[in-house]
Amino acid sequence: MNRVLARWNKLEPVEAAKEILPCCGSNAWVRGITGKRPFDDEASLLVTSDKVWLSLEPRDWLEAFKSHPRIGESRAGVSIDAQSENWSEQEQKDIATAENDLKQRLAEGNRAFEEKFGYIFIVCATGKSAAEILAILQRRLQNGKEAELREAAEEQRQITQLRLKKWLGV
Repeated sequence: MNRVLARWNKLEPVEAAKEILPCCGSNAWVRGITGKRPFDDEASLLVTSDKVWLSLEPRDWLEAFKSHPRIGESRAGVSIDAQSENWSEQEQKDIATAENDLKQRLAEGNRAFEEKFGYIFIVCATGKSAAEILAILQRRLQNGKEAELREAAEEQRQITQLRLKKWLGV
């Protein structure tokens, strides 16, 4: 068994919750996932994470979105821990080196997105260039509110899966 998972399985609920929160940012997800312990292996944790995430209410998804900085920025709108900030920085590393014009267009797109939908643009940025992210943002600005919320929730699910794997060291 993964040593991180074995140790986490044994933590008191409050400590377990605090440790895994940076992987998602939703307190309802944290309660759901910590309440399912112990996990036998990484795969069961990842499958359960998806099941819990998909069972949540939109308000829980929105809470998770708030734990992320805007694309192209380094700080989230709400206070998050250093681990989550570090992961966000890694996930957006290709944006940091983008040309200023592209960064400006992303910032403008972020503002338009927030005006239309009422929350920040969420995308699983790992492995995507700034130009790819801008194209995704522009496409998603065409979504209706319900379709966009579902798409953003799917992006958050993917981010959570990646972060759980980083946390587990796999």
